[in-house]
Amino acid sequence: MALAGTLAPFGQAADVLRRLAGLQVSASTCRRVTQAAGGRLRQQYADGGVVVPGRPPRWDFSLPDRDGQSFPGTVAYLGLDAFAVATRPAQKGQGVEWRMLYVGLLYDPRKQHTVYVTDFDFEAVAARLRGYAVAFGLARAAVQVAITDGGNGLERVLRQNVSDALQFVLDYWHEAQRLHKLAALLYPADGGRAAAWAERARGILWEQGGQALLRHLRAVRLPAGAGAEAAEELRRRIEHYAENGHRADYPGYRAKGWDVGSGPTEAGCKVLQGRLKGAGMRWQVSGSEQVAVLKALYASGEGLWDAFWAQPQRPAA
Repeated sequence: MALAGTLAPFGQAADVLRRLAGLQVSASTCRRVTQAAGGRLRQQYADGGVVVPGRPPRWDFSLPDRDGQSFPGTVAYLGLDAFAVATRPAQKGQGVEWRMLYVGLLYDPRKQHTVYVTDFDFEAVAARLRGYAVAFGLARAAVQVAITDGGNGLERVLRQNVSDALQFVLDYWHEAQRLHKLAALLYPADGGRAAAWAERARGILWEQGGQALLRHLRAVRLPAGAGAEAAEELRRRIEHYAENGHRADYPGYRAKGWDVGSGPTEAGCKVLQGRLKGAGMRWQVSGSEQVAVLKALYASGEGLWDAFWAQPQRPAA
């Protein structure tokens, strides 16, 4: 019943259970059972534990060949992102409160193994990532690489909770999107010039890295027709690369065979969004947390779902 409630809205889950198993339960019963299981898992995390199968699979951290080129060394990847969930405010009649749900994951270079964790508190997510990193032996990789956006505080939290030795990479494709946004503001009436400017800026970032792009942006003069919004966005991009240029050495990363995009992280967010952001869904905060942790556990594979249910089930606090 908890699995059905983890994968589908509670009313649909109850209907599936009736049709496939002849089990007659109401949507509210399915909700209570699912959320109680999620509460037990969250309590296990709060106590500092993680779910570990009896024989955890051994991850391969060697880098795959690219374009006929082989790369030495081993790498483990970590990702962290967030999306907004519609929750009900504490007082009725206050509309909808959108809260950011953080999604963290660990994965190997070939994307054959992935572990997801989630919470509204990104410090809690980081702590769980550390627990699973230990359980699945990510320390065997010579380098641990965190691919994230430029969100404030992410680097600090991950260093404090996972490892101070983490190498950080800004997701290149997010950076490229921001450059296209800036280009559109610089040339609002000329799509061709905007596209050409964005492609040149992207090329500098890809071939030379963040420090070279910072020098390029500092030399930009606002063209005629660009307004205050363009000036502000240019200022933000300059400030961004002044603070994060050390995380944008894309030619250096590619030379090592590292990933520079957060595709697995975005895929993980979509997996959870599929359950938490259905049409008209409005969650109690605790209910969304309880379902989200179960969905992340099931999506991880690695035997984690079965290992959770094989444990002695104690009541949630």
